Amino acid sequence: MKTAMLLPTALLLVGLLVAPAASAQQVDAVQLYSQDELLDLIKTNSHLRRVRADDCQLVEDIEARADIMRLPAYQFLYGDMLAYAVCVPRNVERGWDLMLQAAAQGLPEALEQVGRYYHIGRFVQVDIDKALVYLHEAAAMGNLNAKLRYAQLLVDGHGSPVDYEQSYRWLHHAISADANTHARIQQLSQQLAKKMPERVVANARRPVK
Repeated sequence: MKTAMLLPTALLLVGLLVAPAASAQQVDAVQLYSQDELLDLIKTNSHLRRVRADDCQLVEDIEARADIMRLPAYQFLYGDMLAYAVCVPRNVERGWDLMLQAAAQGLPEALEQVGRYYHIGRFVQVDIDKALVYLHEAAAMGNLNAKLRYAQLLVDGHGSPVDYEQSYRWLHHAISADANTHARIQQLSQQLAKKMPERVVANARRPVK
């Protein structure tokens, strides 16, 4: 009789011990990044670090949004994960394809990265012409890193002189809180200015409408 009464009590105690553990697991579960949150992570180049910090819990969700939903920010993220073997086995070819898909959908950070990789020859052979195309498009969409690299390519003698004015305009009206970036903008602007007549430089300095 006493044994029969003890069993429900023991089960109740076990239930009380298990319930908090289950609740703790729910609290610790990582929420999938919103589109805006992921874009902020990408812009600060902290997206891969965040995936690692989240103990690789979101790999399946990220893959689904990249491959099935074809969201450009997730294509960019999963492409980088594959290329750099972050939480998944390395697959550079598939990673590169996802980067290209994100760029094709107009994600500025993807356009800049593809252009940069064509410039420096990472994962692909150096192709300055392709680098110029991707960087120009990213720069036109406001990506500051693309503006700087595109200007550097022009200063180095690549591209066309007809692009000097636009590149100078992008730099002249660029905004950044970083002192080193400001110094680089000034240096590149001065170098581009030497390649153009003064009237063209003056026109590029006019306020953007």
